Amino acid sequence: MKVITLEYPVDPAKIPTGQCVLAMGFFDGVHRGHQAVIMRAKQIAQQRNLPLTVLTYNQSPAIVFRQFKNGVHYLSTLDRKIDLMKQLGVTLLYVMSFTSHLAKLSPQKFIDEVIVNLHPAVTVAGFDHTYGPKNAGMAQLPEYAHGRFQVEVVEKLSDQDEDKVASTKIRQLLDDGHVDQANQLLGYRYCTTGTIVHGLARGRTLGFPTANVSWQVDQRIPAVGVYAVQFLVNHHWYNGMASVGYNETFGDHNQKTIEVYLFGFNDEIYGEQVTVRWVKEVRGQVKFQSTAELVQQLKQDQIVCTQILTNLKDLHNQLVH
Repeated sequence: MKVITLEYPVDPAKIPTGQCVLAMGFFDGVHRGHQAVIMRAKQIAQQRNLPLTVLTYNQSPAIVFRQFKNGVHYLSTLDRKIDLMKQLGVTLLYVMSFTSHLAKLSPQKFIDEVIVNLHPAVTVAGFDHTYGPKNAGMAQLPEYAHGRFQVEVVEKLSDQDEDKVASTKIRQLLDDGHVDQANQLLGYRYCTTGTIVHGLARGRTLGFPTANVSWQVDQRIPAVGVYAVQFLVNHHWYNGMASVGYNETFGDHNQKTIEVYLFGFNDEIYGEQVTVRWVKEVRGQVKFQSTAELVQQLKQDQIVCTQILTNLKDLHNQLVH
């Protein structure tokens, strides 16, 4: 897959000649609804023998339109999104800088000066995709296209409760600790990445040495609690349990941490880049009255996590990483 970064105005020299089938969207999380858009575009591309192309953005469009008191936390960072797009078979990925200048384009100018310059034979997007400061929708896109490309709209994908599969809902589920439910909407198990750093080494004294993960600040981390996880380091996956919290038992309230205890693992991995795959929440964070009480609970957590991970079944549309 080729990745091309773009800015407005689009530089024609960066755009390959020839037509393409263009899927459009921010695609945060590349969840099942997004996958439906890309798979429909892929189907059309194969029928027409054209490259499957995706237009996405380097940052959330919402950054331009409103403030975020606690910062922006993505379901998929740009690197993660690129990896997911590659797994879905995308041929060419355009990553456009989303700025105030781009956001102020009228719908017609956006189509004329951005979309048309990417040479689409067909554009594909979800039913709720919008563009331009007036939030023009897919129903108006054929009017702005003026016959220069065809328009394909992918209708709403719903979960079992008949709600739309949406990034907003997935974010809320993660914020509530319901990672297993979020995974069902994603179509794969949620992952975050980071670097192993030195911690306070309390876990080692308790018989549960943990890997302390320093994560990227723009990633969305699940709610405080204990989780069954899978852990990728040095190209190998390990089972384990992760604690997201503030070490309340020991009076540490300031810095949120991710500590992962790996089953059957005994190696130093400081400085390694790792991936945490979040499987299921086991319990919330608890302040224990004694170290002995904490150790007893950790032993029980390990039993529960081992059972969860031993009986783990693949999701219907599990992406590789």
